[in-house]
Amino acid sequence: LTGKEALTHFPPLGAPGGSGPGKGHVKQCELLQLSRKQKRLCRREPGLAETLRDAIRLGILECQFQFRSERWNCSLEGRPSLLKRGFKETAFLYAVSSAALTHSLARACSAGRMERCTCDDSPGLENRKAWQWGVCGDNLKYSTKFLKKFLGQKRIGKDLRAKVDIHNTNVGIKAVKNGLKTTCKCHGVSGSCAVRTCWKQLSPFHEIGRLLKLRYDDAVKVFSTSNDAVGHSELAGPHRHGHSAKQPALPRPTDLVYVEDSPSFCRPSKYSLGTAGRTCSREGNCDSMCCGRGYNTQSRLVTFSCHCQVQWCCYVECQQCMQEEVVYSCKQ
Repeated sequence: LTGKEALTHFPPLGAPGGSGPGKGHVKQCELLQLSRKQKRLCRREPGLAETLRDAIRLGILECQFQFRSERWNCSLEGRPSLLKRGFKETAFLYAVSSAALTHSLARACSAGRMERCTCDDSPGLENRKAWQWGVCGDNLKYSTKFLKKFLGQKRIGKDLRAKVDIHNTNVGIKAVKNGLKTTCKCHGVSGSCAVRTCWKQLSPFHEIGRLLKLRYDDAVKVFSTSNDAVGHSELAGPHRHGHSAKQPALPRPTDLVYVEDSPSFCRPSKYSLGTAGRTCSREGNCDSMCCGRGYNTQSRLVTFSCHCQVQWCCYVECQQCMQEEVVYSCKQ
């Protein structure tokens, strides 16, 4: 999640090793690939280790869903090498990781899985009443505050790559913030809205992932430029319409940024396994995914449930049907 290492799967929380209250939580913190400061924060926050692992899974699954039809499919193979470079794909990994952590922390607070935070306490929202009605606002305020402390603010000076990584991390956090909405529930006679309880609720993470994928598609290649007015260097991108030709355009806070062009991901490399053998859609992405090598066509029979009927009482009875399915896969 810090971008220093690949996102990896971790053993279940119930794995052997804990011996007493609190010991399991500390053990889980030690298993995570964290800095010394982050492990210290993890040990102080019961529930954080599980939330970090939830965030890692959430980020991996969403990344793989968004890139399921592309040459780079966000596989775990090649992730460490990819994170050392400044590609568009690296930018997305930083953004989706920070978004997943922000989202998971806020949800963990409202679900009561973190000891040091609870429901959202935004001014003007009657959260005490909301709690009585069985709802609890997602605590994004605590989540973002804790995340800044957890990730740390380093002195980056003129280091272009560090600026880019921090920028993309913040894009992920902003994407979660932009998806925060106020949800209200009406109480009253015959469903009237004479009494209304409101609370803050995060958008489903699929919506955030879809937004970040759009940002990836429009990512901006940047370089470092000196700003004499403020006395330090900053990121700059290509000129945009309406900007002075002498002054490079600054990337927007919502832009994903990168510093070097991506490889093709067509052939196996230290960044990916390539696209050989990947399934594709003949009408959709086979030409692009297979990189001009062509694709194999294979027919297979698949079994599925059909002609289902509800039987008295309380169960569904189905027949088993078979149909031919054509599968396309990229050639070697």
